[in-house]
Amino acid sequence: MKHTTILALAAALMGQIAAASAGEMTLYARDNFRGEEVTIRDGTRNLRDAGFNDRASSLIVHSGVWEVCADKDFGGYCAVFERGEYPNLRNFNNSISSARQIERGGGHGYRDRDHDGRDDRQERREWREEQRDRRVGMDRPDPIELFEHARFEGRRASFQGETRSMRGADFNDRASSMVIYEGQWQLCEHDNFGGQCVVYGPGRYDNLGNMNDRISSLRRIR
Repeated sequence: MKHTTILALAAALMGQIAAASAGEMTLYARDNFRGEEVTIRDGTRNLRDAGFNDRASSLIVHSGVWEVCADKDFGGYCAVFERGEYPNLRNFNNSISSARQIERGGGHGYRDRDHDGRDDRQERREWREEQRDRRVGMDRPDPIELFEHARFEGRRASFQGETRSMRGADFNDRASSMVIYEGQWQLCEHDNFGGQCVVYGPGRYDNLGNMNDRISSLRRIR
């Protein structure tokens, strides 16, 4: 009996953990959370299937981080919404055709001290000074730069905007680290922003973790 009770408690705990990690978003047909509504718990490639294509005027993100896009299959202009209430979608009013939960890249790829003994706090200061110089017009780079190996080594490729396939730059599934100088960028494992996607903000990422050698498309979303 005790063993059965422990198993039941463990199963309940796992269910709670899974529920906490699952995302949930409600779309409303009118602003200020009025009118017909639809709640999404799994990503949908085409809101037409839910009878809600180009109908949302407000939304609530109950949990998770969500990407909403103007076209089906997560195409066209996209934006990211974090947990919160959005009574008016402004440019996205009656323009959402697909939505999915996404991940955010953690931190800036920094630890206080690296395996090579260098203090990353000093690296952060140097990087901020470098960005300050760039902002006053000195050697301004493209907004995002990818590197073939960890710790910004090997071949590099820079990008200014939406790239549906990295094959043209001969950098498909090759990036292991990166620097983002400005903006919020979404990196995806397949062409045309398919598969797993992760959003990263400005910073230095010396190791891309589970996205290592898996990036096939990217775009700026903010």
